[in-house]
Amino acid sequence: VFCFPDPRTDPWPLVYSPLPVTLVFTSYLLVVALGPSCMRQRQRMELRAPLLAYNLAMVALSSYMFYEFLVTSVLANYSYLCQPVDYSRSELGMRMARVCWWFFFSKVIELLDTVFLILRKKQEQVTFLHVYHHGSMLLNWWSGVKYVPGGQAFFIGMLNSFVHIFMYSYYALASLGPRMSRYLWWKRYLTILQLCQFVAIAAHSSYNLFTECPFPDGFNTAVFLYILSLLALFLHFYYQTYVRGKQ
Repeated sequence: VFCFPDPRTDPWPLVYSPLPVTLVFTSYLLVVALGPSCMRQRQRMELRAPLLAYNLAMVALSSYMFYEFLVTSVLANYSYLCQPVDYSRSELGMRMARVCWWFFFSKVIELLDTVFLILRKKQEQVTFLHVYHHGSMLLNWWSGVKYVPGGQAFFIGMLNSFVHIFMYSYYALASLGPRMSRYLWWKRYLTILQLCQFVAIAAHSSYNLFTECPFPDGFNTAVFLYILSLLALFLHFYYQTYVRGKQ
């Protein structure tokens, strides 16, 4: 099944061909490579109002997606241990496929995170971890929506949407300026929440590699290896920021 596009999602925007998402990804890398030099002779931008609006919009979108993933999975009686994709055009099957598409599309929108950093001349925050995370999530979820929009994949989208509610709430507060710094003491716990998310996803995807489940092993293997890479990078970030930084 994994080798053939899902006929329900295959004609959808940005999914029908690898060309649009490849263009988006290539444009993103060009912005990362050329953006800082373009800004070198320019004043940094504050962007407080656009940043606040953007982050609040992402909180709203993340909340909507988390609600849709959770409610649809409950109504459809999804299993957290083994859940094949519902390839039917049933109401719940289509509802899950649609929220998977929205989750993929949110990864396109989130590329603006990097654009805002470059425009504000915060190049030190455009790290390998930052670019790798944003770029790879875009490509991974394109393949997810094209081939397996639902099933086991719902857990990843649901958990990530939940984490992003808090993450973009943090960014929204931070965009208000230095006067909000006393309310941002929980940044370390946000990183811990992200790490817990990766551990949960790794356990969830690896479980089915050792059990019989009609969900593509190739997809679970790819998710497991990818999550291990994010876990390693985020642990390194945590150590550099909160352990070594304190010393």
